[in-house]
Amino acid sequence: MLEKFLNIWKIKDLRHAFLFVFGVMVLFRVAAHIPLPGIDLVALRSFFEANQVLGLLNIFSGGTINRFSVVALGVAPFITSSIIFQLLGMIVPSIEAIQKDGEAGQKKINQWTRLATVPLAMLQSFALLSLLRQSQFQIISRNDAFFVITLIMTVTAGTVFLMWLGELISEKKIGNGISLMIFAGILAGLPQQVSQLIVSFDSSQIFTWVIYALIALITIVGVVYVTEAQRNIPVQYARQTRGTGVLSGGVASHLPLRVNMAGVIPIIFAISILIFPSVIAQFFLTARTQWVADAARWVIAILQNQAVYGISYFLLVFAFTFFYTAIIFQPDQIAENLQKQGGFIPGIRPGKPTSEYLQAVISRINLFGASFLGLIAVLPILAQGSGGNQLLAVGGTSLLIVVSVVIESVKQVESQITMRQYDAY
Repeated sequence: MLEKFLNIWKIKDLRHAFLFVFGVMVLFRVAAHIPLPGIDLVALRSFFEANQVLGLLNIFSGGTINRFSVVALGVAPFITSSIIFQLLGMIVPSIEAIQKDGEAGQKKINQWTRLATVPLAMLQSFALLSLLRQSQFQIISRNDAFFVITLIMTVTAGTVFLMWLGELISEKKIGNGISLMIFAGILAGLPQQVSQLIVSFDSSQIFTWVIYALIALITIVGVVYVTEAQRNIPVQYARQTRGTGVLSGGVASHLPLRVNMAGVIPIIFAISILIFPSVIAQFFLTARTQWVADAARWVIAILQNQAVYGISYFLLVFAFTFFYTAIIFQPDQIAENLQKQGGFIPGIRPGKPTSEYLQAVISRINLFGASFLGLIAVLPILAQGSGGNQLLAVGGTSLLIVVSVVIESVKQVESQITMRQYDAY
């Protein structure tokens, strides 16, 4: 590992790329600490501590919502926009055709994603401000229209700024810029969480702390194992006779099917679904109609129940893992491409039987991958229920993101080093 770091530092391009990314991360964290006017940060922190679901949303913003800075929404609107276009690619044939149009099509989809981020950021910032204004903590000191519009425009500009920084990071090819910003937000909150753990340490709860440490270790090992795990489907390419009479082909290869194709996207979907009823209910807490206000309180109380929340979270992650994998993995298309290239799976007829076989295999793989993601999501909730500590409520999701981002970045860096070694020869 030390040798790899030394190689990175010796290669001028990689050294400059790392220094650039580090500088952008510092700029991001500085912006995250520039507060917006008229916001009571103490009341805001109390509001987020009382709402576990919003704490999860804070993770995907890059740890910026709970400070309500000029980049309060972080990269959450861009993530939402990306998910929308991925779903539209499955529903709308014209968008699906553009997605399949190679690099040119991908550039067009990326442009639409950026454009859609702006109205989504405005909508999300308005919803968040409305939620804070409805809160009992008196977070916002002013409610006039000019002040609210100013906050919305500022937060939207902050999101566009972070989107631009994320793309600059991605261009350096040492990791995905958006993922690295979320990663930086999680790590930035780590010192505060550690200090809170130290302050709240009680020698009588030493067994609880040991359980938390074991859960963290198991989570890291499990995430690395499942992220790297894949099922290799053997593929044989038939021999072909060319015009000169030379035989080519007959090569044995394999088709890798990853256990966790969906990554952390199912967790993002599940959090979005869990957040929606709670956010909507917050608007009706002060409704004049009594049964509406009572229904809103009931919805919030239900989602605050650890058993209901944990079961719902697990089931949603499990279901969305299958759903998203069905979007990104197309067995019919893979079977068709194999047939065009003269490839076949030994013992399986080309065409429809190959597609059915791949679908059966990915379904069995998904059963394990979905169960694992769901377990990772609810592990901290189980530990919290047994130990009563509120500090690790979102630890499993955070660890999943951190480990996944690190693995992705390490792979990209290794590919950069390997490419330069080949160039040297």
